[in-house]
Amino acid sequence: MVKKLVEIGSDHHLTAETVSSISYDRDIKIRLSPLAKKRILASRKIVEGMIKDERVVYGITTGFGSFKNKIISADHTAELQKNLIRSHAAGVGNLLSAEEVRAAMLVRLNSLAQGYSGVRLELLDLLCALINNDITPAVPSKGSVGSSGDLAPLSHIALVLMGEGHVVSRDKIVPSLSILKKYNLSPITFAAKEGLAFNNGTSVMTGIAAIAMVKAKRLSYLADITCALTLEAVCGASAAFDKRIHDLRPHFGQQYTAGRVRNLIAGSKLVDSMNDRVQDSYSLRCTPQVHGAIFDTLAHVEKVLTIEINSVTDNPIIFADRNEALSGGNFHGEPIAIAFDSLGIAISELGNISERRTAKLVDPATNAGLPAYLISEEKGGLHSGLMIAQYTAAALVSENKVLEHPASVDSIPTSANQEDHVSMGTIAVRKSVSIIENVEYVLAIELLSACQALDFRNISHLGKETKKIYAQVRKTIAFWSKDKQLNLEIEKARKVLRTIS
Repeated sequence: MVKKLVEIGSDHHLTAETVSSISYDRDIKIRLSPLAKKRILASRKIVEGMIKDERVVYGITTGFGSFKNKIISADHTAELQKNLIRSHAAGVGNLLSAEEVRAAMLVRLNSLAQGYSGVRLELLDLLCALINNDITPAVPSKGSVGSSGDLAPLSHIALVLMGEGHVVSRDKIVPSLSILKKYNLSPITFAAKEGLAFNNGTSVMTGIAAIAMVKAKRLSYLADITCALTLEAVCGASAAFDKRIHDLRPHFGQQYTAGRVRNLIAGSKLVDSMNDRVQDSYSLRCTPQVHGAIFDTLAHVEKVLTIEINSVTDNPIIFADRNEALSGGNFHGEPIAIAFDSLGIAISELGNISERRTAKLVDPATNAGLPAYLISEEKGGLHSGLMIAQYTAAALVSENKVLEHPASVDSIPTSANQEDHVSMGTIAVRKSVSIIENVEYVLAIELLSACQALDFRNISHLGKETKKIYAQVRKTIAFWSKDKQLNLEIEKARKVLRTIS
């Protein structure tokens, strides 16, 4: 449960759930912690001293990228930062969702609030105000190569802080200055280091990743539920979920999944009801191994993501205690890129095995005596039942196989080979969002099919937990007695899926 006031700073730890909650819940407000303010002021003092002493420091008294050797005089500092943001606001394509932009702003705030970036307190106060007043910059989704960070999308956010660019207000794209005035907020002029600190980080890919992570974990849980319903619908064998099997191959996710399915089907009189059943096909029998591997992958990805959410990801980094500015590569998105390529592959597999279970349900050769396509035998032929639901699932998992290609294995040098290896991390995350959406539909189709199949069994024989889920589905979706517009039923199933606890 997220509190309605969340403090930001190195003395507070954000999780993917917290970031996602704040991105969706406009009632949650944020503020900088006292420690964050102290560290921000200290690091800013160092930057101002560097300018006064005319020290040569990348991005503070020099140009950017391959212009690193161009010395910029102090009287051009503000112009340098403004030009950086304007020139780097080069994104194209559809806009990121409001929630994705809010998540990106929150993660950027958290990174800069650690006190190693040399920005002024008033800049971060304004960023807090944008989030708290639900002012959403219009940010094109494409154009980031994932290092130096998310330059293009973060620059579109920075434009709004400058009173330039656009925001999304009531589904319309309007000039930012008018919205800032509406909330009595004054735009800021970026001072030395601030433009670079703002756009030189992984916060867009990480913010979107936080939302995707929460959804992915949810799908992992729901897939165990749809599997349990299918297992009962085909009167499958419970032996494959026996604890003794999984204790001999003790991957945590495998053991956890097997235990979760055992709990769901507990008390079922449908499971193990066909005495001639020796074993089930892999899509059921190997669910603990497949779902379990996905569970473990998500746990690893979440660990990487949590570190990234709470990290300093710009360059150079200011060490106030040593009066130093060190140039490094914390803006490089490789950790997120590889992690979310892995997440995309894992969630795709969740869809692959679910589609196979749906295919099993609708095929009279494999569904243990159920009618073809789960329409009453006397109506089959005149009515197609759920035949095409499996087609849709097949199309979605096929699309995912294209999306699974890892973005992180690609790199195209930029900035005249100064930035000669990039992560493509934002592309990896954006792909995973599409995969997650597809798999949600695939699981919805399995849920719809399994409940339809169960209506040809004795519903009173369901397990205690699966009976509750079946009842929840049937409150919204009626038994399929004759053909109707199938996509509407799939959408209903998707909505029910989102409410299952």
